[in-house]
Parts: sequence; structure tokens; C-alpha cells
Amino acid sequence: MTSAPHYGAAFARWREGAPSWTAYTQHAFVQGLADGRLPRDAFLHYLKQDYVFLIHFSRAWALAVAKADTLAEMTVAAATVNALVNEEMSLHVGLCEAAGISQSTLEATAERDENLAYTRYVLEAGYSGDFLDLLAALAPCVFGYGEIGLLTAAQRSSDTYGDWIETYSGEDYQGLCRSVGELVDGALERRLGQDYAASPRFGHLQARFETATRLEVGFWGMGLRP
Repeated sequence: MTSAPHYGAAFARWREGAPSWTAYTQHAFVQGLADGRLPRDAFLHYLKQDYVFLIHFSRAWALAVAKADTLAEMTVAAATVNALVNEEMSLHVGLCEAAGISQSTLEATAERDENLAYTRYVLEAGYSGDFLDLLAALAPCVFGYGEIGLLTAAQRSSDTYGDWIETYSGEDYQGLCRSVGELVDGALERRLGQDYAASPRFGHLQARFETATRLEVGFWGMGLRP
């Protein structure tokens, strides 16, 4: 497994304990982004599904604002909602419009089963659990795309998907990953103590992280099947 980006101590532990992490970050879909061999119809299919995904993901981060205990936690969660709604989703709209896919078509996209399973798992973690449950379910997407952005930028041999790669490898998104990493570390220490990894609760959170990671692998697989 490649070395982890510096997104905090908790991420490093969760990543190391997630058997599906490499399958997620080095998926064939990801390799196709880096070398430009990913079929265009697969990429556009993925963008439409990811647009729907980001709507639910934004709602989950908005739920994190309500679940937070401190203003500092609320601030990072709210900033993440803003980045998703006003920046990441704009990327999807722009790329699809360039390919002749209107925003109204995006909004009418029917969710695939893999998308439905993932988004509802994350929302359920927030509805039935606490702030830590929600963060553990949200974390693989945030941190995984940061790591994938860096990997594809390093391996890039084509400009075909350059806009996508530059978005997730760029300083704005990498800064978001670091901020969320600090949020996760602080939330764990505040609720479970500085030795949070020794808490019985940490194993449960690790399992949530791994489940969400497996659902990310399924999402990439769905992307390859327009």
C-alpha cells in the first residue's frame, strides 16, 4: 500500500485498517483517469451519478453541522457543505455541459443501486449514530478523493481528464482534506480521549470506515458500466 497523505492521525489509522482501501484508490476507473483510457461514456455516466451522490453527501455534511458539539466543528462541516455545493458540483455541471449534458438532465438522473446503497448508508450513519459515526462514514470519500487526486496527478500521462485530476489534486481540495482530518482528530479526542484508538468504540468506527470504503469500490465499478 502506498504511503498515506498527511490528513491526520485518525485517517492514517483508519486507512491502514481498511482492507478495501487499495482497491478503492487504485481501481481500474482511477487508472483510466490517469492514463486517459477511460471511455468517455463511462466518465460521463459516472459524473451524472456523482452529481446525484453529491446532493446526498452535501445533506450528510449539513447533518454533521447539526450533530456537532462545538462552533469549530460546525465551521468545518459548514465549509465542507459550501465546497461541495458551490465548487465540486460546479465542476460536474461544467464538464457535462461541455459534453452536451444539461443541468436539467443531470437533475433527472436516476440513481443506480450502488449509488443508492452508498448514500443511504452514510445518511443512516448520521441519523442513527452520533457525530463520530457520521464522520467515519463520510471520511472515505473526502480523504479517498484527495489521495486519488494526488495519485492520478503523479501518474498522469494524458490531458483527457486533466480538469478532474487538477480539481482533486489542487490546493483547495487538499486543504479541505487537511481541515477535515483536523476535525476528525479533534472530534475523537474530545469524545473518546487522547488514546482514542484504545477505546472499544474505535473498532466500531473502523468498521464504518471500511464499509463506506467498500461502497466506494462499488461506485467505481458502477462507473465502468454505463
